[in-house]
Amino acid sequence: MASRHKTKVITSDGPRTCFEARLKRNGKQDLIARFGGIILRQDRRAVITDPAPVTAHYPRKELVHRLRKRRCELCEQGTTVAVHQVATLSKLGRPGTGQPAWAALMAKKRRKTLIVCAPCHEHIHANPVTQTA
Repeated sequence: MASRHKTKVITSDGPRTCFEARLKRNGKQDLIARFGGIILRQDRRAVITDPAPVTAHYPRKELVHRLRKRRCELCEQGTTVAVHQVATLSKLGRPGTGQPAWAALMAKKRRKTLIVCAPCHEHIHANPVTQTA
């Protein structure tokens, strides 16, 4: 196999030995894959210039932005807020007449968390979802 693919390639530094696989095609140029034939001599005048790494900017999560607004998502009051969270969206129940407003809002926005003020948070726990999906 090695003797069948062994060939000489002319480079700027003279002929080099390499392995070459060639696929002949009708009406097109041959496909050539070469392995080896490169110069392995050290260039002492070469200057290595590594570019400075670019720091990737990762934006804050949406929940952090919602918390930093300090605004209740139910009553729009600008007070101290807390996060109400459900385990899964399916726990919010089916959309319809029996669903509380807070559950409908969470289901509509497809969020498991809701930023609410203390009175709204108490209201949520006083009026849980009765229908489950």
